[in-house]
Amino acid sequence: MCGIVAYLGNKPAAPIIINGLKRLEYRGYDSTGISIFENSLQVYKKAGKVVELDNLIGSKEFTSTIGMGHTRWATHGEPNDTNAHPHYSFNQSLSIIHNGIIENYNILKKELLNKGYEFSTDTDTEVLITFIEYIKSEANCSLEEAVRQALTSIDGAYAIVIMNTNNPDQLIAARKGSPMVLGVGDGEYFVASDATPLIEHTNEVVYLKDQEIAVIDRDKFRIINIEDEEQTPVIQQVELELDALEKGGYDHFMLKEIFEQPNSIADSMRGRVDAANGNLTLGGIREYSKALANSKRIIIVACGTSWHSGLVAEYMFEEYCRIPVEVEYASEFRYRNPVINEGDIVIAISQSGETADTMAAIELAKSKGAIILGVVNVVGSSISRVTHEGAYLHTGPEIGVASTKAFTGQLSVLIQIVLNVARIKGTITESKFKELLTELSTIPVKIKEVLESNAQIEYISDLFKDAHNFLYLGRGYNFPVALEGALKLKEISYIHAEGYPAAEMKHGPIALIDEKMPVVFIATKDSSYEKVVSNIQEVKARKGVVIAIVTKGDQLIPAMADHVIEVPECHEALMPLVSVIPLQLLSYHIAIMRGCNVDQPRNLAKSVTVE
Repeated sequence: MCGIVAYLGNKPAAPIIINGLKRLEYRGYDSTGISIFENSLQVYKKAGKVVELDNLIGSKEFTSTIGMGHTRWATHGEPNDTNAHPHYSFNQSLSIIHNGIIENYNILKKELLNKGYEFSTDTDTEVLITFIEYIKSEANCSLEEAVRQALTSIDGAYAIVIMNTNNPDQLIAARKGSPMVLGVGDGEYFVASDATPLIEHTNEVVYLKDQEIAVIDRDKFRIINIEDEEQTPVIQQVELELDALEKGGYDHFMLKEIFEQPNSIADSMRGRVDAANGNLTLGGIREYSKALANSKRIIIVACGTSWHSGLVAEYMFEEYCRIPVEVEYASEFRYRNPVINEGDIVIAISQSGETADTMAAIELAKSKGAIILGVVNVVGSSISRVTHEGAYLHTGPEIGVASTKAFTGQLSVLIQIVLNVARIKGTITESKFKELLTELSTIPVKIKEVLESNAQIEYISDLFKDAHNFLYLGRGYNFPVALEGALKLKEISYIHAEGYPAAEMKHGPIALIDEKMPVVFIATKDSSYEKVVSNIQEVKARKGVVIAIVTKGDQLIPAMADHVIEVPECHEALMPLVSVIPLQLLSYHIAIMRGCNVDQPRNLAKSVTVE
């Protein structure tokens, strides 16, 4: 959500910034802009995509070696040219880009209006930069000190970069609750929301901590905190390949990432799963593995797709570890007064590791003495740094906004955690442990087999691309898959879809079923199979159109369903890893046929770093 790129070095800044903004398009945005120094601060901004900003700049040849750019996801003020970032201060001596929300901006704005300042936008960001300008003028202090003082009066979240017309050799950056990384190159520095715009320039980065301020000059940088205390920066190496950020011959990142899943799941198991010898090693959760096994309760906090993977984990923890589990929406959990006891285990799941609501839920749980374990994809992300222990997905960068390989990567890692805990606790037999571990190791091959049905799924998609509603039904481990399938369709095709436990159909959704309602059943052979068959018969009796995901070789359901997609036989606890693949492809093809932007769906952001 929103993207920041800034540069200070010895090369022309504009091309580096524009290219960096393109790298950040996956985060989701509605407008974009750039600020550079050409004798004075100059701002160019535009509602729409980065390509439109590029066209606005046109053939201008900028020589400036300092600049910053932004992709905005609107919070305060509608998405238009005026509200796009960067923003000037009142007298245009400063410019700013900002991710986050300043919660007390209205109070500050009223104070500044009373002092004679005026505003040309509806944004909280213009208030912040004008407030900084005011402090700098009133206190007759440096910009660094004015920023520090201003941030002590700010409520909310921010990641900001500021340029100063009176000092074109300095950038000032700061963060609280919104991610920011500083890239250290050879005589040049970069600032960005994440490492993706930096890796073609440097692999050395500093992850800014909350309430830290980076003062970046041409020959050095230093970091202070909001109390004006010098901090010792820790330079880390980013292990990210440029090829991973390219489409690799696919039309869209989403399709590429769907087809990457055999490899990404294998990567999530590499160095951990040794099925041949019956060994499972989770180094990231070594210290707290016994605490996890001995816990009386596990709370899983997550949002969106990550919440669905948490539901699958709930079923597995309870079945194989005999530990009660609660799966909470982080956005609700943080605003309740939940009962959390010292020593409770909280598992936080987030692809980006930056989800604002999940971060807030973690802080709440930590304050009450809970042990926090993280399951995240992005190395060095905020959640990975504030949790006690955790496990990375190692599935590689996910650029498409609609999560695909991160979902299956989360499932893979969560299954590994469950099996590890069950073995420590002794609630699983050694033969069952080895059976599931062996089954897990075969999942990449089984997904590869499902992907061979892509053409068939594309054909089915064409039949239903004009539907107005979809219903997704599943039972047991496949109920969360139904939720995930419906979410994918909503996210990228803008078709209304709902996921339900199949048995709940009779408690409301059955009233919607007619010959125009496609009903997707995840109907693989498992302990609920006979019940799902009955549910399909109920839909057919009401002229519903059934698309069924079935186990290969099944003959009963194909005789009833209108369309069938086969998946390989699999243990029911691991089936979500396989049964979700056709639903990802179904949503992708329907969206493409409807002319939707699958990689950057409207109104959505990859990393939701504000409430």
